[in-house]
Amino acid sequence: MIAEKLYREEHRIFQQTARRFVDQEILPHREAWEEMGTVPREVWEKAGRQGLLCCDLPEEFEGPGGDFLHAVVLAQEMARAGGGGPTFGGHSDIAVPYITKYGTPEQKRKWLPKAVRGEAIVAIAMTEPHAGSDLQAIRTSARRDGGDYVIKGQKTYISNGLQAHLVIVAVKTDPAAGAKGISLILVETDRPGFVRGKALKKIGRKAQDTMELFFDDVRVPAENLLGTQEGQGFYQLMGLLVQERLSSAVRCVCMMQLALEDTVRFVKERQVFGKPIAAFQNTQFELADLWSGLLATRVFVEWCIERHMEGKLTAVEAAAVKLRASEYEGVLIDQCLQFYGGMGYMWETPIARAYADARVNRISAGSNHILKMLIGRELLK
Repeated sequence: MIAEKLYREEHRIFQQTARRFVDQEILPHREAWEEMGTVPREVWEKAGRQGLLCCDLPEEFEGPGGDFLHAVVLAQEMARAGGGGPTFGGHSDIAVPYITKYGTPEQKRKWLPKAVRGEAIVAIAMTEPHAGSDLQAIRTSARRDGGDYVIKGQKTYISNGLQAHLVIVAVKTDPAAGAKGISLILVETDRPGFVRGKALKKIGRKAQDTMELFFDDVRVPAENLLGTQEGQGFYQLMGLLVQERLSSAVRCVCMMQLALEDTVRFVKERQVFGKPIAAFQNTQFELADLWSGLLATRVFVEWCIERHMEGKLTAVEAAAVKLRASEYEGVLIDQCLQFYGGMGYMWETPIARAYADARVNRISAGSNHILKMLIGRELLK
């Protein structure tokens, strides 16, 4: 288990709850959900009743009162479903923390209890067709009109976009001010002018809905501004990218562990030239390399988890751990798939799903090329 030395009894109890939920409520249905391109709403509500959403929210907002380590435990159990399960992490570990950290008391009281119960799924919308990692290039605008903001623009590749009741939208409130002109605004998805586009078909994570979103003069009250003043959006986004990137690295390690365990079992059973694949020296050498690489990556991730829980993890460290974990995930899963031969290319094989699901981790939470630039600039200061 990742960061097991940090576990308390409450984390072990939580692990058992999460494991039962995945076994009973997710694994039997993931193929059907992949065909649907999403998961039923009631799955979220069931997860809420089990205390599996927003694990680190304090009890004053009806939260479980846990910590980031609960999210790490849940990620390891959810990894067994891969992209055939819901994106609880996108809601709990990425979107909702913006309200927790930056929201006004009224915004917190209104949305956090619903988020914990699974009654309100929260998504965050940053990416646009012409603006991905370069957030300063966004064009979606919000102009003030009396007591309202009027939002116009388009977002794409938005996880949980189909299911979301609330979207945290990155907008330009002052187009001439660069990064200082970006704000975050809460947009309820039942407002006139909010339109969901087509569901996007992906090469992996097929049950995790990803959408285009359109804002055609969507009018929201000024109190939907996240926080108390305009122009803070870029800094709010940067402030939570540390946890988002660490969460991505955790998921990468979870998937690598499962892929390597499955591959070790397979090579012991599969016969070639009258003996198991595991009997060949090449197999042993390659698996030794993969295991040692995974161990090194896992130790780095665990170090970052401990730093994050102490409030000490820096932006460049988070960028580095996400970069290293996602790059090595691609290497490890690709080499594991090779052991399976033709079987590894068949969708019903877990390693094929893992191969497809893993690819996006080098893109999401900041493209790895962008992360290299950030790290390089820090080194050359």
